[in-house]
Formats: sequence, C-alpha cells, structure tokens
Amino acid sequence: MKKQHISDAVIHRMPRYYRYLDDLHNRGVVRISSNSLGERMGITASQIRQDLSCFGEFGQQGYGYNVAELRAEIGHILGMDNDHRLIVIGVGHLGHALLQNFDFEKVGFQLDTAFDVSPDLIGTEIRGVAVRSMEELEEYVEQYRPNVAVLTVPQSVAQSLATRLIDLGVRGFWNFTNVELHTEVPGVFFENVHFVDTLLTLSYRIARAQAMEQE
Repeated sequence: MKKQHISDAVIHRMPRYYRYLDDLHNRGVVRISSNSLGERMGITASQIRQDLSCFGEFGQQGYGYNVAELRAEIGHILGMDNDHRLIVIGVGHLGHALLQNFDFEKVGFQLDTAFDVSPDLIGTEIRGVAVRSMEELEEYVEQYRPNVAVLTVPQSVAQSLATRLIDLGVRGFWNFTNVELHTEVPGVFFENVHFVDTLLTLSYRIARAQAMEQE
C-alpha cells in the first residue's frame, strides 16, 4: 500500500466499491471496466482509477478489473481479514435489531457478546449471542480483548461509557448514540451514525428538485 495521506472522502467510498463488487461477484461477473463500474455507481471512471491508485496498481489496460481479485484487494484494504472482535452495548430496540439482522461476520467482525442493564435481557440470547450484565464488562474485555464496541445506549451515558471502554483497550466505536464522542487517547476511532443527517440530506434533495421544477 502506498504511504500517503488518504482523504476521508476516498476512505468512505471504498466500502461502496466493495459492496458493488461483491454484488457483481455473487452474480458471476468475472471482469468489469472502470467505465462500467462508474456507470453503475454514478461516479466517473477517472474518480475510480484515482481512488484505487491511492492503494496501489489495479486492473489491466484493455481488460479492466478482475472482479474477484479487486473485491478481495479492497476487502484487505478495509481490514476485513483482520479478525476484529466486537461487542454490542445496549440491547434495546436498535441494539436488538442489529443483533438480529446485521451479519457482522460477513464484513470481518467476530461478534463476541452483548451487554445491557435490564434484568429482563441479561442471561438471554439473540440469534445465538449471549446478553451479559454490564457488571461483567471489565472482566470480559480484559479476558477476551475485543477491539470494537457498538454503542446503542442513552446519550447521558455515552461519553462516560466510551471513556471506560477506551481505558480497557477498546479502540474502535460504531456509535449510534447521537452524541459526538471524543478522546485525547491516540489511535482511537469513532464512526458516529446520525440517522437524522441522512434524512435531512434526503429532505434537501427533494426540496431542491421541487424548487428547480418551479423555476
């Protein structure tokens, strides 16, 4: 991989490339050109080539990309073969839905266990995943060393919980609490998911289209 600064915009496009290539691979497509891939994704072929060049040389002139090989390369770039260990904290409606429906293993994450404070949930299983008491958190993390936590807890406890987990060695957070988490500890990363942001983006696009129709 090239040693250079890679922008967040490029990084955020890489999972999208993987998703499209995975779909092509599952449908038996063997190769594809940057032009064809760009048309499917709604971006330019030059953007695709520029993005991929940040990580190395891919494809052959006159042939395009081998779908299976490029899919595997992007999966490696995204760390899907790093065997991340992941825990879910908060098994309310959203946490339960993620455990029930999201295939963590498909994207390279080993789902260890879940934690909650509700006596009604502790000791149960959701699709084979045990729900443990928050009182077991320190002992569990120290023993099994998960490096990623999914947070679906109330906003009031989000930052203190993140700090608690960082002190235990957790370095990645998929954060659904609608709070912008922060830390001064180096090497800790937050992916903050704000559902309302995407809904308002959709609202803007609809309003903009309507305004253009009226001009």
